[in-house]
Amino acid sequence: MPEMPEVQGLVDFLRERIVGLRVTTATVLQFAALKTFDPPIRSLEGAELSGVTRAGKFIAIGCRGPGDDALHLVFHLAKAGWLRWHDSAPATPVRPGKSPLAARVVLSDGSGFDLTEAGTKKSLAISVVRSLGDVPGIARLGPDPLDPAFTRDVFAALLSGRRTQIKGVLRDQSIVAGIGNAYSDEILHAARMSPYALAANLDDDEVDRLYEATQQTLREAVATATGRPPADLKDAKRRGMQVHARRGQPCPVCGTEVQSVFFADNSLEYCPTCQTGGKKLADRRLSRLLK
Repeated sequence: MPEMPEVQGLVDFLRERIVGLRVTTATVLQFAALKTFDPPIRSLEGAELSGVTRAGKFIAIGCRGPGDDALHLVFHLAKAGWLRWHDSAPATPVRPGKSPLAARVVLSDGSGFDLTEAGTKKSLAISVVRSLGDVPGIARLGPDPLDPAFTRDVFAALLSGRRTQIKGVLRDQSIVAGIGNAYSDEILHAARMSPYALAANLDDDEVDRLYEATQQTLREAVATATGRPPADLKDAKRRGMQVHARRGQPCPVCGTEVQSVFFADNSLEYCPTCQTGGKKLADRRLSRLLK
């Protein structure tokens, strides 16, 4: 799943290339992906693209319509979605079918981008709205951890009193926006903390470590993503992982074999030596952890 660093990389890439251009065509092929009907997707055609921003894992493209109406094309790539850029957009007409292509936007200079989604579970979400607050997922977002206002004290207040496992807290978009399964694994490894630790039980030193690990892990990942084309972002993310998706490999800090805990359609990874005092985690409480 693309998380904040990769989404920010896509935002930076698009901002450099599309601002000031106009939308020639906007077509949705997977109709379940389109979550709004008013304004219609066709209302984007002829609109000038005025900016690209990120809200959590959402990408928002600002548009000025022919009547100077402000619109936003917003999309969330979910677990298996991605953005494919074309310097020269394909001329072949797009048709609904079994391909991963969910939507295509063609721009006034002939470039464009596709939104794709692999697999059978379709979760990619596309919206056209007049205000970003009209997207329910954006309206419920917690603070962005890389916002200058997200201080250690703000973070501590968010954790205070939450008798929830810290892995689940980091992934909860209504508490902290933009962190998913991969970077929560990485943050907890950097903080030397068990994913099963209860947020409410963390002492001051542990909160300090977790805050610093969150800042450092995300800033380094954003720096890695910056300047890369969409086609390179996934591989760059994989190469930067210390424990996530590295089950059976040695921890780069201590050399201990990285372990996994499996659940429905995903897993978490951790280092027993660095994070859990040498103990391997059981998964009996995992259903609670992911709420």
